[in-house]
Amino acid sequence: MAISPFVAAINQLSDERGLPKDIIIETIEAAVAAAYRKDYGDPDETIIAKLDEESGQFNVKQTFEVVEEPENIHSQLTPDQAKEYKKGAKIGDVIEIELEPHDDFGRIAAMTAKQVISQRLREAEKEILYAEYKDKQGQLINGYVQQVEGPNVILNIGKLNGLMIASDQIPGQHYYPGQRLKVLVYTVEETPRGPRVLVTRSSSDFITKLFELEVPEIASGAVEVKAIAREAGVRTKMAVTSNQPGLDPVGSCVGQRGTRVQAVLSEIGEEKIDIILWNESIEQMITNALSPAKIEKIMLKKKEQSASVKVPIDQLSLAIGKNGQNVRLASKLTGWEIDIIKEGEAANHKKETTAETVEAEPTATEEADKIEPVTAPAKTEDTKKK
Repeated sequence: MAISPFVAAINQLSDERGLPKDIIIETIEAAVAAAYRKDYGDPDETIIAKLDEESGQFNVKQTFEVVEEPENIHSQLTPDQAKEYKKGAKIGDVIEIELEPHDDFGRIAAMTAKQVISQRLREAEKEILYAEYKDKQGQLINGYVQQVEGPNVILNIGKLNGLMIASDQIPGQHYYPGQRLKVLVYTVEETPRGPRVLVTRSSSDFITKLFELEVPEIASGAVEVKAIAREAGVRTKMAVTSNQPGLDPVGSCVGQRGTRVQAVLSEIGEEKIDIILWNESIEQMITNALSPAKIEKIMLKKKEQSASVKVPIDQLSLAIGKNGQNVRLASKLTGWEIDIIKEGEAANHKKETTAETVEAEPTATEEADKIEPVTAPAKTEDTKKK
């Protein structure tokens, strides 16, 4: 079917602005109807304009609703009046009357139509962009630093810019214009100025998504990240399990000669990653989470969800970690409060514990909706970018 130059221009506009052709046509039709009503009709009239794509002309109609007692003579008709245009018309019908077409509109009507079209197309662009990036929420995307404004970093992520505030950045990393980065989209907001996209590199989910990108077994669901605790820029502990018999989840994440975990580390810089095996036994899980420290004994308190962990004196600093980091991350990972006691304190500590203290294997509790227990043997892998 041949199209008019006017429709060809609409097609070009659709391609240039990335807008569906139907939206542009609907917008123009509404603007033409408004202009027609202003110059040749009444403000209370209901005018509909339809574009003939072959000729490029507009077919203009006025619609009336059939009611028993009209309140607006410009948009309502009685059944008797309606029968002049449609035989058998009854209450509730809509009558359409063809109007004389006009190509010449007054200056004010033309300007109004232009403003209506421009405004509606801007709104349509915002709606489409919002929907597009809303679908990317929770996904890892590529971008490059466009500018650094004080503590904030503005990234070009395609059709929009992403904002990475100070708390979403990895501490100690420096950003410069043109730098290419992977970021996680975590919030897409609607604002009067258009969609606002917030991205992060400091969240635990960012690490999970990086492993999902590098480890096919995680992407396929054969290996599952059950829990993760992170202090961005310093250390991450990640518990994994296998949903496929015979598959080593830790080995899958580490990769041959550590290639997979090194690919993750190359993106985040000097951050240590401990990959441990998930276990539904909280006693074993705490043991795994406190690695690489060696554990002698664990005493659990079910109601308080706390554990007292006895370690040899030479393992005390390793279990606690620098500034308490190892035990703090282990606590976040398991969802249990962990108290480290050295060998000499164990006897006194045991006397102080109540009858609620047990040395059994209770059911693991979930940490902030992230931990779902599954059974697996204990194994630990601690890697660091060199």
